[in-house]
Order: sequence, then structure tokens, then C-alpha cells
Amino acid sequence: MNVIFAAGGTGGHINPALAMADKIKEVFPDTKVLFVGSPDGLEAKLVTKAGYDFSPVKMAGIQRKLTPKNIALNFKAVYYYMSAGGQVKKIFSKFKPDLVIGTGGYVTGTVLKTALKCKIKTAVHESNSLPGVSIKMLSEKVDLVMLGSEDAKKHLGNMKKCVVTGNPMRNNIPIESKKAARERLGLPDCLTILSAGGSQGAMRINEAVTELLSWEQKKGNINHIHGYGKHGKDTFMDMVKEKGIDSKNPHFILKEYIDNMYTCMCAADLIITRAGAMTLTEIMTIGRASVLVPYPYAAENHQYYNALTLQNANAGRIINDKELTGAKLIDTVNEFYGNTELLSLMAENASRLGVKNAAEVVLSQIIELMDLKN
Repeated sequence: MNVIFAAGGTGGHINPALAMADKIKEVFPDTKVLFVGSPDGLEAKLVTKAGYDFSPVKMAGIQRKLTPKNIALNFKAVYYYMSAGGQVKKIFSKFKPDLVIGTGGYVTGTVLKTALKCKIKTAVHESNSLPGVSIKMLSEKVDLVMLGSEDAKKHLGNMKKCVVTGNPMRNNIPIESKKAARERLGLPDCLTILSAGGSQGAMRINEAVTELLSWEQKKGNINHIHGYGKHGKDTFMDMVKEKGIDSKNPHFILKEYIDNMYTCMCAADLIITRAGAMTLTEIMTIGRASVLVPYPYAAENHQYYNALTLQNANAGRIINDKELTGAKLIDTVNEFYGNTELLSLMAENASRLGVKNAAEVVLSQIIELMDLKN
């Protein structure tokens, strides 16, 4: 079997595709896999690093704000779109795919539309609670629609087949007890908070967290692990110093980049973070309460809808980016302070939302679609 994946733009599109490819290769090792994406996108880096073949097709998104610069970019995006179909046909002619799977990003629409014209079996997977434009357009035409969450169904029309599979991950999370994880980190066994704004960091989250750290230092007996990211490298520790926070406090771990994230997530009672699909998948897999600050510039504000899935299930609390202040964050965290019952309830609710064996569920759907049972 030959399988093409069309994925691009964000880790929430690319990583589930890589996880699917891993699972297919594990069970059907003779399968040939090819990824198609933008040569300038994150996909080129992640796919080649994972060891899969990659065929580049130049694509770009339409800029909605019409400035002279953006108008020029839009002309370029239209040119890329007009020429992409021919490039994809050449890729198909050479690779001869039996199945084409799209997981989102600019490239998905062109690749899947071409596959449909060529009468090739097609499937899409949407990791976010609000499906992207490409997935919405394709959902009624492809052979199989796979969704990361039940909420995504609300935003789709009629479709041939729709299955909630969850979001597959490349590696199983090594889940350990809170106490064991805290011992590994050298932290006392008490209320533990983990916060991060992503590897690049988020200034608004960093600013609010410094005020939270000051409050926690006065309160005492609260652990806090914070990743301030690349953008906080030159400012965060200065803010910490200005607030009179002891950066060597045995309850605090303050780092630019958290390279043992799963251990930190297992150690935490409460996680404060953005609301990317894969981050929330990890939170649900481990089962933790969360305070979610959706990235306000995400396409179609999809992080808000991701966060809403958890909030509606009483598994998380949303604070919109523009409303995030130190005082607001302190008030929200104070709701959890000493309230182990609420933390446990929200953790259980988060765990119920997750699909623990998502990769296996996806594979079972592919086996059925391709009639590989025998």
C-alpha cells in the first residue's frame, strides 16, 4: 500500500499525521509513505527529521488585511495555488498512492481535491474542535472523516462517514504518579502548578505568571514550574527580580525551555497554557485540570474552540488573552488553592475527554476503508 499525507502549517496538523504514519508502518511495514507540504513550512523540518520522504509543493495562505504588501503576497498565493495542482499530479503519477490522507494546512485542499479527481481513496483528520477551511470543504466529499473531538462534528455538514478517533500521538506519554514526578524534579509534595506559553514563550502569560509567583511566594507551600520561552529570555528573570521573587526558591523551577515536559505535566495539579490541539490532547491523556489562554491570532480563533471543549466539560477554565492579568490569574488559581476535590473532579473530566488509543482507532478505520482485514 502507498499512502500520501498532506499536512502543514502547525504541529497540530503535522504531528497527528506522523503518528498515523508510524502506526501504519508498525502494522504494515511494507507500506510506502510520502508526505506533501510546503518547503518553507514546519512540515519540511518535522517530516524529514522523522525519517519520512517529503515532496515539496509551494503554497501560501491568503492575507485578509489588504495592505500593499499583503496584496502582493496574495497574488503570489494565487499563483502557487494555480500551479500546485499540476505538481501534485506529477507526484501522484510517480508515487501511485492507494490512499491520500489530509490533516490540515494550505496544502491539504489541493492534494485531496486532486486525489478525488483521480478516484483515489481519501480521508481527512481534524485535530481541532473547530475544523479548518480545508477540512470543512472536503468533509462532504472524502471517503472518511476522522475527528479529534466530538465538538468538531457541530461545525461540519453532511458527510459520507465521520468517526471521532481522538488525536494520535507519536509516543506514548510515560505517565507516573504526581509524587514520583515531583521527587524526580526535586520538588516537595504539595500543590504544583505548571505554566508555559510554548517554546517561543508568550509575553502576556509571562507577565501574569510573575505576579502569580509573587502571590505564591507569600502564600507558601506551592510549587510552580514555568517555561518562559525564547521571547522571555531577556525579560522574564528581570521581572522576577523586580517583583522580589526568589528565583532559587526550592518550590520554583523557572526555565527558558522545559525539556522534560511530560514529567512536569505528571507532577502538576494544574496546568496553565495555550490551547493547541496536541497540548490539550496531552492534558487529557494525563488527566489534569487546566487554565487555558487561547492564542488570539490562531486561524479562525480555533484555540478558543479547543479550550471551550474542556471548559464545557468542567475540565478547564478559559481566560482570554486580552483579559489575562496577574490579578485575574491569581483569582483563578486561588479558586483551586486548597480545593483538592475540584482539582480531582476536573482532572477526571479531562481524562474522560481523551481517547487513549487514538492511533489504534485511526488504524482500524484505515483498515476498514482499504479493506485490509484479510
